[in-house]
Amino acid sequence: MGKSSIPGAPPRSRRWVVALPLVGFMAVAGLFLLRLYGGDPAKLPSALIGRPAPQTALPPLQGLVQDGVQVPGLDPAVFKGKVSVVNVWASWCVPCHDEAPLLTELGKDKRLQLVGINYKDAPDNARRFLGRYGNPFSFVGVDGNGRGSIEWGVYGVPETFVVGREGTILYKMVGPVTKANFETVLKVEIEKALK
Repeated sequence: MGKSSIPGAPPRSRRWVVALPLVGFMAVAGLFLLRLYGGDPAKLPSALIGRPAPQTALPPLQGLVQDGVQVPGLDPAVFKGKVSVVNVWASWCVPCHDEAPLLTELGKDKRLQLVGINYKDAPDNARRFLGRYGNPFSFVGVDGNGRGSIEWGVYGVPETFVVGREGTILYKMVGPVTKANFETVLKVEIEKALK
């Protein structure tokens, strides 16, 4: 009696074959989790970096007045000759409310212009939003059906772009502008564009 075995137990080689799918599943799940939590979602690549800003004209937000004059909509010609920060926002977007005071602060920098793209929003709600926080934008284009934002490569609101003097997209931030990334990321990218 050289080998002792339990009656009815599968041989060792068969146990390994039975465990193989479980090991494979665990490996795939581990890779999935690594990719899911292993990077900064704000660093999603954009195919538009280094390319001209989309030539998308958007109508103005009717009734949005500054100094007694209607705030103009988005005309692609505004990107030539001045560094621009383009922010895609909506009144129904909770993070947009959080980032609004930071954009208002940024709007005080006269070296650049802020351009707003109001995404799939009711005009009354959009005007109320800007009335509540102040309007930092020199231009506000209304993207009622979302097609203009698709041309900008927007995943969802809010998103912010830095456009250089030549009208080229230099940087894209996915997600809200926060106190943490305002100084360390967005302002750094703006300073690069201003040089």
